[in-house]
Parts: sequence; structure tokens; C-alpha cells
Amino acid sequence: MTSPADPHAGGGAVEQQKKLKLLAVTACPTGIAHTYMAAEKLQQAADAAGIDMKVETQGSIGAENVLTDNDVKAADGIIIAADKDVDRTRFAGKRVLSVGVSEGISHPEQLIERVQSAPVAGSEGGGAQEAAASGGKERSAAYKALMNGVSFMIPFVVVGGLLIAVSLAIGGHATPDGIQIPKDTFWFNVNALGTLGFKLMLPIFSGYIAYALGDRPALVPGMIGGFLAADASIYGSDANAGFLGAIVTGFLAGYLVIAIRKIKVPKAIQPIMPIIVVPIASTLAVGLAFIYILGGPISWVFTHLTDFLGGMTGSSAVLLGALIGLMIAFDMGGPVNKTAFLFAVGLIGTNNAVMGMAAAAIPVMPLGQGLATMIRRKLYTDAEREAGIAALFMGCFGISEGAIPFAAARPAQVIPANMLGGAVAGAIAGLSGVEDSVPHGGPIVAVFGAISGLAWFFIAIVAGTVITAVTTNALVGVSNRRAAAKQAAADSAKPAGAEAALAGATPAVAAESAPEPAHATASVASASASASLQAATASATASGAAEAQEADEAHAAADEAAEPEVLSGYLTDRTVKVQLDAQDKEAAIREMAGLAAGTGKVADMEELVQTALRREEQGTTGLGEEIAIPHAKTDAVTAPVVCFARSDEGIEWGSLDGTKARLVFMISVPEAAAGDEHLRILALLSRKLMDTDFRARLQAAPDEAAILRVLAEVQ
Repeated sequence: MTSPADPHAGGGAVEQQKKLKLLAVTACPTGIAHTYMAAEKLQQAADAAGIDMKVETQGSIGAENVLTDNDVKAADGIIIAADKDVDRTRFAGKRVLSVGVSEGISHPEQLIERVQSAPVAGSEGGGAQEAAASGGKERSAAYKALMNGVSFMIPFVVVGGLLIAVSLAIGGHATPDGIQIPKDTFWFNVNALGTLGFKLMLPIFSGYIAYALGDRPALVPGMIGGFLAADASIYGSDANAGFLGAIVTGFLAGYLVIAIRKIKVPKAIQPIMPIIVVPIASTLAVGLAFIYILGGPISWVFTHLTDFLGGMTGSSAVLLGALIGLMIAFDMGGPVNKTAFLFAVGLIGTNNAVMGMAAAAIPVMPLGQGLATMIRRKLYTDAEREAGIAALFMGCFGISEGAIPFAAARPAQVIPANMLGGAVAGAIAGLSGVEDSVPHGGPIVAVFGAISGLAWFFIAIVAGTVITAVTTNALVGVSNRRAAAKQAAADSAKPAGAEAALAGATPAVAAESAPEPAHATASVASASASASLQAATASATASGAAEAQEADEAHAAADEAAEPEVLSGYLTDRTVKVQLDAQDKEAAIREMAGLAAGTGKVADMEELVQTALRREEQGTTGLGEEIAIPHAKTDAVTAPVVCFARSDEGIEWGSLDGTKARLVFMISVPEAAAGDEHLRILALLSRKLMDTDFRARLQAAPDEAAILRVLAEVQ
């Protein structure tokens, strides 16, 4: 298929002067401010260049301004500025440039230039080639794929684990074969449903890693590979490959599909490639590779580890316990874990102490990870904290898989911490002679009376859990500080780089990149705006002109009113401050939380501050253009509150363009009201703040009343 961006075969001067038509899709992981910032920047750059552009925003409130089939058909190129997966199949045959959302905010003019020579999607390897063209790093693509798999896996872990735990607690009883639930009972069926959830966990994990890399053709081989990782019987091993094997199959399937799609085939075969040829070829390759290449080593590891452990039964109980704990904690259901567990089970009746070591180590991973999310909550997202609560519950019932989402998301930090905690628990159990008479672990076996040395059993579990949690948080904290240091170094390098590039920049780029004096007034900033930006404003679309007219009417109405209603009344004179006293981000958030508390709508100011700071850990809310919009969803507030304050000196906020925040909004909403209202406020602010004149008037407003009159334009 010929790309519309290719030179026309004829048509003369009329076609050569045809107006360029571009499309764009913007999306960020949270789907809030950066999504709309990038959309506005791209639209402004296109208007200034005389280019027809339509931008689809994929925010948390859903896709807006959706691109139609007719839009795509008429387009000369598509810009995808996103930090999450965007379906590219609808753009087959078009020039597609894929970049991060920050590029859409920082360099929209460059993207418009680059998309005109971008590769054609669907004909030269699709996503892989687009990533290369955008300068994207493979590591970043791999990380997003891994996170995609984790996000889809978590519900299966939680639902499966909790159903199994509840059914064991209520319907189970201890037997020589473990904790059993009588057949043909209600709780037996509940347990069966939970077991099905666990069986689907690894296929889903592997499948959606592959899907993020190779799109829909990679889903089948990824899921089948995940089933192979979960079921070792097909390749003759007593131990499956576990979640580490699922990671291998997911990436193998995804990259294999990318490679197959690069192969040039006759036009007659092209239509059946994505639905027949690619899925079948990749499934055979992944499946047979796992059976014949990976299956053998897994079986070999299982056999030789078992022999190794057998040779240690006469050695120090402390050393054997530490080794059993290390192995139990390493891969949580994989060959190493299964080797230690089955070895301990095989000795029940002759040496119950080995099963006691394993039983103490089994719950340490989920209990430790759950505890880690509780003692340093700001290191974790809301989803991770919720998974942590479920992991604590699963740990009490000896379900080690509750820690898998954490190990999959942060293997370099979580797996070593798990192993250290497991080793400590196993060593203490071995030293104290703890025994377990059933093939199961965790506190639940003590409830059923299967443990001897009960006090030491719980001491071992508690010690291992605490060490796991503390070590995990220490390693995650170090990792975050390193990442923050790298980001800070990149941010500090941006102004110098911008100045170096200024000489060769277009007038529009130069105007946006030029540094502003620390104490410059808004009127001076407005007077120094470039002619090209004024032209961009003047050439706004009809909808933009209508919006401007409505804003002017709102402004006039606000002038007549003594107290204009701003953002549905969420922002009032009590939540506005002309000048912040704070000099850094955390102090600014605390100061603005104090403004919110003055409304009487804050039940717990410290929790509000901590929630806002945890949101900053996920990614800066500094949007560039000297703007920051920190926000918090928490029941520490009883009703939505919006605060605004200015800083003449500016506050370092880690903004994408390296500017300090001088205009700071803080949005606080209770969890129950967090949905569309929270996102609506963010979207309204993000769009309006792209107006250079609006920002200038907001910066120049002399007092709270004047500020409110300007902010009343946000509609």
C-alpha cells in the first residue's frame, strides 16, 4: 500500500499545494494532565505551520475527539505521543511516528517535521521500526511490556489466592496429604474456582507481555507459552518454570512476532499473515522451543537440585534450613521452589524438620511484600498497596504466589529481599527444630495443629517477614533515588541544551525555549512573546474561537460579580494565595494543603500531604510552561477542593521542559468523588493553561480577587 505521504504521481500545482493533514494520539499512564498538554501543544504547532491536524486524547475519562476511519484515510501521517500502548492496527499503510508523551509537549514542531518521513506502519515491521525511528530505547519498550503483563495478572492472583485462602480456612482440615477440603462440598467448589484463577495467572501474564510487544498476533503464542510455563507435565518435569518462565515465553513470543512481521511476503499472502501465518508460526516456535530446548534444562535443574539437597540431610540444620528458605523464596512455584518443596514433602514421616523449614519460609514472601507496602506507602502505587493487603491475607494461608506481582514488577529488588527473608526463616526453623507433619506452610498449618515448636515457628516467620519488608523497601528506595538523580541531571542539562539549540530553532521554538528572568512581570513576558505564537493564537480553529468568546463572556460576568464561582465553586478566595512562602516541592504541597484545610473540608491534613507526595513518586505533576498541578485522591478530604498559589522565584518541580513552577494548582478529591469530576478539573485546567495570554494575566493579577476573576474563565 502506498503511503499518502509519498510524492504524488501527478496532479500539478494544485495537488502540490494541497494542505497537509496530520493526525495525533496522546496518552500518558495516568491519562490526565500530560495527555491534554501534549494534545494542545501539537495542535498549536500545527496551526502555526498551517497544517490541518486532529488530535485524539486517550485520557482516564476515555478517548475523546476519536479518529474516524475517514480521518485516517485522508491523513498524511500520524503522530503517537504516548507512554502507554496505543493500538496501531488502524493506521496500517500510513506514516506513523511513535514517541513519548513528553516529546509531544517539548518538541511538537520537530515531530510534525519528522512524521513526514516516518516509516509506514504495517509494511516494514510496524511497531519495532516506529520505536527505532522515534529514538525509543528497547529497554523502555521491554519495561512497559512487563508492566502490561503484571497489570493484567494481578486480578487473577488476588481473586485466585483469596478464594483458595477462604476455602481452606473455612472448609479445610489437616490430613497426611496436606490441608484437604471434602469433595462435593460448597467450599470444595470455591477452592476449585480459586485454583482456576491461579492456572490462568501465568498464561495471562505471558500473553499480555507478548501483546504489548507484538500486538494481537503475539497474544496466542504468549498465552500458550504461559501455559507451558505453568504446566511441566508436557515436557516431562515435576517442576514447572513458574513466573520466570512466563516472562521468558512472553518476551520470546513478542519479539518473535515482531521478527516474523518484518519478513516480506507476496501480496496474496499479506491478508492472512496477522490472523493465520504469524500466530501459528510463532506459537509453534515458542511452544517447541520450550518443550525441546527449555524443558530439558528445567528438568535437569530439578533432578540435580534434589540430589544436592539429599546429600545435605546429615549436615547442619541451620545451613540446610537457610538453603531450603532461599530456594522456596527464589521463584515462588518455579523449578527451584518446587524442588525444595517436594524434597521436604518426601521426607514427611521420616524427618518432619525439613518440612518445618519449608513451612516457615513459604509465607515470608507475600507477608514481607505486604508489610513493605504498609510501612513505606509512598514507595508504592495505589494498586500495589491494594495488592499488598491481598498478599498479607494470602501469606497467612501459605500461598506464596501472592508475592509474584511484586517480584515480576521489580525483580532486581524483590527477589533478593525474598531470598534473604526466606533464608532467615528457614535457618531459625532449622536451628530450633520446628517440625511440620503436613505438606503445606504458613500460619494456617499451626491452626490445624500440624506444627511442633509453635513459638519458634512464628518467630521464624516474623523475623523473615520483617527482614524481607525492610530489605525490599531499602532496595526500592535506592533504585528510586538513582532514578531521581538521573532525572534531575537530565532536567538540569535541559536549559543548557535548549540555549545551544536556540540559534538554529524556528521562531516558535525559540520563543518557547527562551529563559525568562526570575522576577519578570507577566506584562513583560506577554510583550516578549514571539510573533509566531501570536499568529498561532490568531489562527485558532472555529471551536477554539468559540471557546475564547465564551471565556471572554465568563470574564466579563466575573468582573460584575463580587465573588465569581470558579471550577464549580471548588476554588474560592480562601484557597488562593498570591505568593507561596515555600522554596521546594514538599513544602509547597504542605502550604497548599494548609489552604485546603482552611475550608473545613480536610479531615487529615498529613494524609492529604502524603497522598499528594505519593502521586509525585509516580511521576512529576510539573507540566512545563512554569505550571504544576499536584493532585490527591483521598478520603482525607470530605469534598473536592482546588487551591491555587503563585511563586515569583519558582519551585523546582521536575517539569518536562526544565522550567520551575510559578503557577501551582492543587486538586484534592475524596475517593468516592474521584472519578470523572477529578479528571474533568484536570482536563479543564490543562487545556486553559496552554493559553499564553491567560497565563500572563494570571501571573499579573495583583490580588486574590483579581486572580479569581481570571480563573473564572476556566470553563
